[in-house]
Amino acid sequence: MTQLFNHLSLLTTKPALADFAFVETDFALRIEAHAPGVFRFRCLPAARLDNEKLSTRAKALSDMLLARHEAVSEFQLEAADSGWRIEQGELVLLIQANPWRFEIRRGEQLLLSSAEQPVTLVQEPNACWQLDLALAEEDALYGLGETLGELDRREETLDSDRPNDRSLPLLWSTQGWGLYINTFERVEHDLGQQDLDRYRACVHAAELDFFLFLGDPSEIINQYSALTGRAGQPGVSPMGLWLDGAQAQQDIQSLRDLANQCREQGIALDVAVLPPPEPYDFQQDKPALEWNAARMAEPREAFSALQNDQVQLAAWTRPCVQAGTSLFEEWEDRGWLLINDDDGCAHVFPGDELSGGRDYGLLDLTHKDVFRMWTERQRQMVDDGLGAVLCNARFDIPDTITSRGGESGALLRAIYPVLARQALFDAVAGHKTPQEGVVASRDLSPSSQRFAWQLGPQVENTWAGLTESLKSALASGNSGVPIQIHGWGNAAASTSEMTPELYLRWLAMAVFSANFSLQGIPALRPDAFDEETQAQVNHWLEWRFRLVPYVLGIIEDAVRTGLPVQRSMAQSFPADSQARLWDTQYLLGPALLVAPILQPGQEIEVYLPEGEAWWDLSTGWRYEGGTTLKMSVGLDRLPVFGREGHMLCLGPVVKHTSEFNSARLLDEVWMFGMPEHSPVVMRNKIRVMQMQGSSYIKGLEGLKILPSEGLEVKRRGAEVRISRAR
Repeated sequence: MTQLFNHLSLLTTKPALADFAFVETDFALRIEAHAPGVFRFRCLPAARLDNEKLSTRAKALSDMLLARHEAVSEFQLEAADSGWRIEQGELVLLIQANPWRFEIRRGEQLLLSSAEQPVTLVQEPNACWQLDLALAEEDALYGLGETLGELDRREETLDSDRPNDRSLPLLWSTQGWGLYINTFERVEHDLGQQDLDRYRACVHAAELDFFLFLGDPSEIINQYSALTGRAGQPGVSPMGLWLDGAQAQQDIQSLRDLANQCREQGIALDVAVLPPPEPYDFQQDKPALEWNAARMAEPREAFSALQNDQVQLAAWTRPCVQAGTSLFEEWEDRGWLLINDDDGCAHVFPGDELSGGRDYGLLDLTHKDVFRMWTERQRQMVDDGLGAVLCNARFDIPDTITSRGGESGALLRAIYPVLARQALFDAVAGHKTPQEGVVASRDLSPSSQRFAWQLGPQVENTWAGLTESLKSALASGNSGVPIQIHGWGNAAASTSEMTPELYLRWLAMAVFSANFSLQGIPALRPDAFDEETQAQVNHWLEWRFRLVPYVLGIIEDAVRTGLPVQRSMAQSFPADSQARLWDTQYLLGPALLVAPILQPGQEIEVYLPEGEAWWDLSTGWRYEGGTTLKMSVGLDRLPVFGREGHMLCLGPVVKHTSEFNSARLLDEVWMFGMPEHSPVVMRNKIRVMQMQGSSYIKGLEGLKILPSEGLEVKRRGAEVRISRAR
């Protein structure tokens, strides 16, 4: 049975919401002014309008989706010739009553309109809502998760319950609108594949609940993250160099030996990752986590040695218990594991790489006692010295399992990785003020943006693999995930095509990113290459540590704004249609434009977005935007341009994050034209004020200042004045 909705009548209106009835149906439409530039639409049974009290479980799920439930804005509603006009600032939502349609305008500009039939409900065999929006010819569509191909997702189809689609729920257009469908249930997206002029979402849920964001992409991501939750931040140590262990079953001593070998070659590591399988697990008969004795016999001594080495340990973990143990049987009896509906027995998942080939059961994290227990056990490991945890928890959970919370099917598959990461984040950072810690994962699921530290994809050690690693970070950033850590190559792939040139180009891109990890296998370590290549590696690693104050400042901003570290050209310059075509260039934070070299040779073309001026970091030359440059770039260079009006604050030359002096985090300040914006930098206390054609800056005491050509610097006490040279 298909339910059509053609005719609206107004029921009630308040400053923040309006309720409408779908005439001749049992359903209603509620529209909220949820925040400035944000409208919420809900299609639900009319009987629920006056009974919005949620069950405990439904509220828990809602809290996992939304960080801000209450509307914080208002609108004005008035009758119009054919329906109603809702004004929110300069935005106008026009609703046609019969047949029902809507469109949103800013002044005379049409931002978004519905299709002829905005909403349809297919009620058999299960409820499935269809939301249809009209697509303009100019709509370029971004977000919706990770892609290794074109960042513009138009003409694609995606399914949130299909793991290979790597989907996330935020979609936005360069035309000034964004969409978030507020559900953990399965959502199928058709971005114009069947009909180029229509976007369709099929939402397998009891009600249709979606948010429309109006603004440029940065505003949309800001509003989306404010609505759905923002990330905590890492400390300084995770911003240093990571090392992925060399082989499966590697023990802690050989990992330390590997780290020390790197240090002898001038490469100091901050975080070392014990490779799979999981190096600690529950005891077979007790609900206590313990380290695998073959890999870490004396944990206290091992962590003490790592502390002396100034290396933090990261390790893989998952909410599992080994099948066939007495603890598995005890938790099966207590209902603490995911249970098969048909026989009431715990479901046994086949062994995999992370479990070391051993079959296992999954803890039912929807059970609050199980969630609390697992969090507490993980916190004990952190208190013992574990620095960061890595967890892939998107499992192929059969439809024949219903959790203690009542979830099953696509819903359970979606919320399980969220619960796993939330429990781990509570263990690592939840007891700290402010919350600070790293929980990394390759999984993507709703709420991924709350945990920030995303691991990049497993790619081939080829030029194409380098491009895919970059595009995955930009696509995740378009979807609201602020941080991706790149692999510097991939230890699991063939290394036959990893030339010194590719190795250095990969490193140069990774240096100008959130962070990256050195692969521990011999073929992907710097000492596998010639001395000249190793010298270039040290050159780029020196740059990396100088950039740490800037990059960590971007991440601190992400906690406040949700904006990613690596920002696509479409996200940063949506009005520049030419810029969108250069989709392997990106902004690193607000100040730097980076153009990685993704093919052999030294020749590259770089597009500088219009409306801005850009300063080449290597030469200091200024270029007007809207131009394309042809450049020849050696292995010791990367095309990076400073954005006019911004500043770049660099740290001192160090080899390790422990060498940062908290009293002197910065060493130099590079200026790109007359400073207009306060710089992005960790623990920022630098402020810019403009007056009478000059910039006055406080917070640069003791720093070397490199002004752009044509500017002069004058110091007076704690204040620096930048003015035109006479």
